Amino acid sequence: PDLREDPHALLRRQSTLLAAAVSAVTVSAAVALATGPRRSMPGLPLEQFWYAGASTPRLWWVRIADHLTPRSVVFQNAVRTASGLALARLVAGSLDLSHGFWVLLGMLTLGRTTAGATWSAVRSAAVGTLVGSLAAGALLISAGDVTEVYAALLVPMMLVAFSVGPVGGPAWGQGLFTLVVSTAFAQIAPVTWELAAARIIDVLTGSAIGLVCGVLAWPAGARGEMRRSAAALFRATAPLIRVTVERAATGHSAPDTRADAAAALRRAMRYWRTAHASYAQLRTEPPPRRAADGGTDWLAALNHGSRVLVGTYWLPWSRGTEWPSDAASWAREATDEVVSATLRAAHFPADGVTVRLAPLPPGVLTRLPAPSVSHLVDVEVWLHALASDLTAAVGPGGTVEGSR
Repeated sequence: PDLREDPHALLRRQSTLLAAAVSAVTVSAAVALATGPRRSMPGLPLEQFWYAGASTPRLWWVRIADHLTPRSVVFQNAVRTASGLALARLVAGSLDLSHGFWVLLGMLTLGRTTAGATWSAVRSAAVGTLVGSLAAGALLISAGDVTEVYAALLVPMMLVAFSVGPVGGPAWGQGLFTLVVSTAFAQIAPVTWELAAARIIDVLTGSAIGLVCGVLAWPAGARGEMRRSAAALFRATAPLIRVTVERAATGHSAPDTRADAAAALRRAMRYWRTAHASYAQLRTEPPPRRAADGGTDWLAALNHGSRVLVGTYWLPWSRGTEWPSDAASWAREATDEVVSATLRAAHFPADGVTVRLAPLPPGVLTRLPAPSVSHLVDVEVWLHALASDLTAAVGPGGTVEGSR
């Protein structure tokens, strides 16, 4: 570099490079923990890999506690499935349906996380079951009690059903499975075409129960919860932004001041995991015909939460010196702007979020000793990245000023 030029641009490029390096180190450490026997990450922030040394009961408890709320899609799916199975068992027992376990199996396999997806699966499954039952009835009538025919057909039918069914969808799956169970039952005891008719009744009963549960219990799936969990994540990360910048501005390193952010960090992590569960389910659901969220980029919202957490772990890691008054004043104003924008983004305004970050005071870098110079530039780059995440998350209309 030309040392006669302003070092600010060079320092910003170096800070951006180090941010990418932190991501690489994080991925490497996470993979090492997931695939190897390592139970600790020496040299890395303790909070970032808190689970490395946690016991299995504690990990289970954290997972259960995170989702022990009606606002969790995992909790909603568990309630929906349990209610559907209980109702299916009650109906099958009360009506004394033959092969009543097909009712439970139909409800379990055709139930989806949205009412629309469940209805689509039920329609396809009804058609497939009807066609498969007709084919099974024709087979039972033509083969009669000759079990050798069923024995010869069972293995090829299973191979085709379990290969084509998952790929072809509910119609192929239910139709081919009807043929398989009819062929299998015909070897156990004499059966007639009425087995195929019972199959139709049981599957339609289970499908109707699954559809009722889908309509009554959270019919919209993860779409509404994604908005709520993303908003909660924005609100939970806002205090962490302020705490992180204050640490860096006062020259405190993270190991000595973990307690001041412990509660906020736990809260943000809990909402971050809940939001990730909502996003994972949302990606499995069919998109609506007309988006009602104004084009919100949910992945950018999750990235904002991740970036806040990473900054909390890494930015104040090494001890520095207290910043001069003008640098500290700039940091407070920039932090207030980003925190305010984060809280506004939690409402997902239709016109987006505008974040205006003032440039650093002139000559401030020359008055700071190392490593506080890099701390200040790291904070600046981090705040600009958070602003970009916010404007990307809430849709068009937001602009980031002062980023160049």
